[in-house]
Amino acid sequence: MLDIALWISLALFTAATLLTLYRAAIGPDLPDRILALDTLYVNSIALIVLFGIWLNDKIYFEAALLIAMLGFISTVAVCKYLLRGDIIE
Repeated sequence: MLDIALWISLALFTAATLLTLYRAAIGPDLPDRILALDTLYVNSIALIVLFGIWLNDKIYFEAALLIAMLGFISTVAVCKYLLRGDIIE
């Protein structure tokens, strides 16, 4: 039963990642593209965690944690640059 749930969730998150890539490439404005990249890193975290569950390996959860921290910091930095034109005050 867990295998079926993993395959379904992997398929859905892969579809969500592809749709997010489309939005990042075709996005009408810069804020739309930033939001798409933010969603893309969340989807990639979910894919890495699901892959870690599938392989029953704990190292993938640490990689997902690192990507989550880097994604948050990069989103904050890009938003500050978009609003103020400068990252470091």
